[in-house]
Amino acid sequence: MTTTNAYWEGAADPARRIGRAVEFHRSIGSTNDRARALLASTEGAGVAVVADLQTDGRGRHGRTWSSPAGVNLMVSVGLRPTMAAADAWMLGAAVALALKEACERTLPAEAPRLALKWPNDVVDPQGRKVAGILVETSVAGDRLGSAVVGTGVNVNWSRADMPAEIARRAVALCDLAGSPVDRAVLLAAYLAALDRGVATLEAGASPLDAYRAASWLDGQAVLVAMGTRALEGRVAGIGDDGTLLLETRDGVVGLEHGEVVRVGEGVPIP
Repeated sequence: MTTTNAYWEGAADPARRIGRAVEFHRSIGSTNDRARALLASTEGAGVAVVADLQTDGRGRHGRTWSSPAGVNLMVSVGLRPTMAAADAWMLGAAVALALKEACERTLPAEAPRLALKWPNDVVDPQGRKVAGILVETSVAGDRLGSAVVGTGVNVNWSRADMPAEIARRAVALCDLAGSPVDRAVLLAAYLAALDRGVATLEAGASPLDAYRAASWLDGQAVLVAMGTRALEGRVAGIGDDGTLLLETRDGVVGLEHGEVVRVGEGVPIP
């Protein structure tokens, strides 16, 4: 479904810092790139950039984000958060929690609750990906200089329409809801939750307890890829610094970066 400016503008709230305005594009290279460009202007911080189609969208680890036009939510927001660079992981956790909350608000009460797969994917109880997050930051001394928060949510791209290789590891909100989901309503809920989450974070509160409570991987056997090496173990939780605690043959280690490429004894995730 191709949408219009008016459809998305209802998700904006001029009283908010994040999402005070929405800029819609029928097609764009990357919403993250546009949000970063807006940060260069006086009024650009906090503007939500939405597109029906991205031609050069990207995810974590340099992957592309592929989505048909007009069915999913692709949005990026540029921020100038007032927080230490060492706490940047908390921003990713806060974004993930805000997106999880917003996605759940679109589902009926009887629908299964969503969870977070470290570091910041939103998944269903089977671990199928509902949404992904890409946070790109810059550092000024020991502080965060800027952050561009990009999210992609499978909204109305049902598993029946996805390519088989995507459908086996992903699911859309419409599948979980049993009917189409209004993307503008989802955007409004996400921007409001993100605004609250970042304000709470900047006030000194940590999202760690909420993130731990939402973690999907606890207790599961996993294979984690870290560049040219991989590590097997059982997830023992989330560390105080946001690391993935992995119980290995050599003891418990905390992983700052990496990607879970296998859960249980299944085939590694491509």
